[in-house]
Amino acid sequence: MRVEVKPELLRWARERTGFHIQELVKNYPQLPAWEHGVIRPTLRQIERFAHKVHAPVGYLFLQEPPVEQLPIQDFRTIGNRFIGHPSPDLLETIYICQQRQEWYRDYARSIGETPCSFVGATNLTDNVETVATRIRHALGFDLDARRQLRTWVEALRQFVEQADSSGVLVMVNGVVGSNTHRKLDPDEFRGFTLSDKLAPLVCINGSDTKSAQMFTLAHELAHIWLGETGLSDLEPLSSPSNQIEKWCNRVAAEILVPLVALQEEYQMTDELTDEVSRLARYFKVSTLVILRRIYDAGYITQEELWKAYRQELERLQVITRGSGGNFYLTQAARVGKRFARALIANTLEGQTLHRDAFRLLGFSKLATFRELGHSLGVV
Repeated sequence: MRVEVKPELLRWARERTGFHIQELVKNYPQLPAWEHGVIRPTLRQIERFAHKVHAPVGYLFLQEPPVEQLPIQDFRTIGNRFIGHPSPDLLETIYICQQRQEWYRDYARSIGETPCSFVGATNLTDNVETVATRIRHALGFDLDARRQLRTWVEALRQFVEQADSSGVLVMVNGVVGSNTHRKLDPDEFRGFTLSDKLAPLVCINGSDTKSAQMFTLAHELAHIWLGETGLSDLEPLSSPSNQIEKWCNRVAAEILVPLVALQEEYQMTDELTDEVSRLARYFKVSTLVILRRIYDAGYITQEELWKAYRQELERLQVITRGSGGNFYLTQAARVGKRFARALIANTLEGQTLHRDAFRLLGFSKLATFRELGHSLGVV
């Protein structure tokens, strides 16, 4: 049975996902004819097409393309201009995290969990160094202990654990849900925050480099302390016009590398690259963060900073982003250990249906559920 679908809806659905028509004609040879209204597709063809372009089938039967807006504040900019048209991948990732946050909020209320006192505990007029110190203290972020770790990748893992243990739901995921065919684009966003007293949530784009993820987490934690929900796309060297983003960037840099500590440790040398590498190993952070802090301390000019930063960024982008590894460790990172432990335990107690738990966790096998619970010490 052929159905009536407006050609502009088909074009909207394709372009919204970033597909060029030539990329889809192999699977949908009549797509050009559909988009020109020459031939009408069958219902089955529309269903398959909708699945391919990640669009709800019902959208394709509307009278005109819907205007999709982000459900949270958008702090992303390019050249101080806001970025529009969120991708289906980004929208679905936000919706998934909102559903998890809603579940955890209800769960926290049911067990009488104490609200997180640090959510919204500060404002933009507070001293950056003071706020950064408070955040480090709340997380148990000890610089001396961090220096004992072998690498800053280990330090990143510990950083995530510390934020999670403090009460923040931290989810590090590079794909939509558990769909490895839908990789998130770090050029679209690096992270976002869903502020809430009972269930503060931070999502980090796991497709980004490990070096970028550490700064993103610190930046999003600053959002939590402000009590500001929002979507970010920032780097250690970015200079946003938005006052919230500018403040969060400064706090993030101070969390990771206190300026006083850098000044005490910095050694003047002719080889900036060597000193950057040494300080990155010393503070267990990325070289990009170190470069920014050396500039903040006044040891290099802005021209020297940009030159060194571009060179270092190119070097880091050549390094393969992390992938694979232990499935259950990856899955726990995707949904957050605090969230996963609570959901699995609550499900085993009969308070949450397995069907709902599987949907929130992103898989459908009971064996996977049990093994994940075992790896987290719940089962």
